[in-house]
Amino acid sequence: MYFSGLAALLLSGAATIVAHAEQAKRDTTQPYNIFQGTNEQDSLVDDLSSQLDYTLSGGQPYPNPYMSERLGTTGPLLISSNNLIESLSHFVRERVPERTVHAKGGGAHGWFEVTTPVAANYSMAAVFSEVGKRTPLTARFSTIAGDLGNADSVRDLRGLSFKLRTEEGILDWVFLNHPVFWLRDPAKFPLFIHSQKRDPQTNVFNYNNFSDYLSSNNESIYQTMRTMSDLGTPYGFRYMNGWSGNTFRAVKTAESWVYIKITAVSDQGIKNNTNSEAIVQAGENPDFGVQDLYDAIEAGDYPSWTVYWQIMTPEQAENFQYNIFDLTKEWLVEDVPLQEIGRITLVQNPTNFFAEIEQIGFSPASMPYGLEPSEDPTLQARLFAYGDAQRYRTGVNSKQLPVNCPLNPVANFDRDGAMTFNNQGKRPNFWSQQDTLGLAPRPYNDDNHTIWTGGAVMYVSTPSEIDFDLPRIFWNGLSEQDQDHLIYNTIWHLGQATDLAIRTKQCQIFYHVNATLGEAIAKGVNVTL
Repeated sequence: MYFSGLAALLLSGAATIVAHAEQAKRDTTQPYNIFQGTNEQDSLVDDLSSQLDYTLSGGQPYPNPYMSERLGTTGPLLISSNNLIESLSHFVRERVPERTVHAKGGGAHGWFEVTTPVAANYSMAAVFSEVGKRTPLTARFSTIAGDLGNADSVRDLRGLSFKLRTEEGILDWVFLNHPVFWLRDPAKFPLFIHSQKRDPQTNVFNYNNFSDYLSSNNESIYQTMRTMSDLGTPYGFRYMNGWSGNTFRAVKTAESWVYIKITAVSDQGIKNNTNSEAIVQAGENPDFGVQDLYDAIEAGDYPSWTVYWQIMTPEQAENFQYNIFDLTKEWLVEDVPLQEIGRITLVQNPTNFFAEIEQIGFSPASMPYGLEPSEDPTLQARLFAYGDAQRYRTGVNSKQLPVNCPLNPVANFDRDGAMTFNNQGKRPNFWSQQDTLGLAPRPYNDDNHTIWTGGAVMYVSTPSEIDFDLPRIFWNGLSEQDQDHLIYNTIWHLGQATDLAIRTKQCQIFYHVNATLGEAIAKGVNVTL
């Protein structure tokens, strides 16, 4: 009796399953949308906590976030304490690796608006197509050399990065607050940054290391002088300009292209701290730059930058006084004038800093047709390094994160990997004849834009007298007060290098720029020239 009853129950259950399966085959509706859950979470993002009840990460209601499961009230905890285990395991994984450079920063959202037809005259990129056109963007500002705990007022370069979400894909502008950099040979970059990081033995900043690098690489002198002036300690993030530094190409047609450099000029004006003010600000509010940007936008005081191109034809480039691919040289506006193309305005603070600012990633390789990289060697290295840094920090699918995601359709054969949530559905993961992925027409042929002669060589540049041209122009253009500040700031920093040979060598480089400058610094750091 027992067996026959059980058999009948099993058979009836099997029949029910078969019936349901047949019904499912006949039902053409899709019962499950893989994005339903994420869409639901997105719909709640602005809800107050008081409108929701506490759950585990899987959505299961849980009576109290402080509760753990244990044997009695005094016994050991149980491994079934899912709330505790989830909380602790997530807590120790909250941080993604900090950026090796540009670790500390702040940011906001806004737009880029075309204000003149200049860019459209030289580039076919749709982002520049008409005056008045607005493109949404996210901006991030940062210090460079220090770590995540850096003070915003430290003497250092600043990064200004802008992610424009154009109808033709992402356009990333990665600028610095100086038109030049410390080097032009990209293989030097990791070593240079190491000289500014914590000493491998003491784990503190070593002034000998930084001055050692500078005094051994004379091409750095222009950036050194700019950084040792008050330009090296900007007053927050709103009162500084940004420069692309690297040279790019703007392409209108296959027969029409030019070299460009990009400048973003602060509409708030330039405002810097003195060395003493920067030290006080670091002590009183090390997050001043982040807070000042946030508070200004909250108050409706929206910061903006007017964007300019400097434009040079290939023929002009061949005859220019400096190598246009040398990142230690700027194009002076007297030689290559600024031409306005648009304006960046920031109007919205992040709702969640980590999701919108910490997770954002930039790469100068991200640009639509109509903009192209040049042969600038440091740019060529950045085309790889920036994207790879984000693949390390936030994963191979970092471009799927909402803040990094383009607004136009993405269709390719990149699949899987950690944390993918848009795996392009059932489309083939190879170029299939069964369901062939279309190809957008190539808008221009740039095969003959840059033709080079010569074979492959192993090369590093050699400093020469031309590397002192711009430092001398810069020094002579400073007011007496600014010259005094540059000398004082340099003495303050170089004087902390304990190695006399390093101090002497650096003073000799300053002396080669200008005798008065070199003698004043040498006197201040107890060096005899």
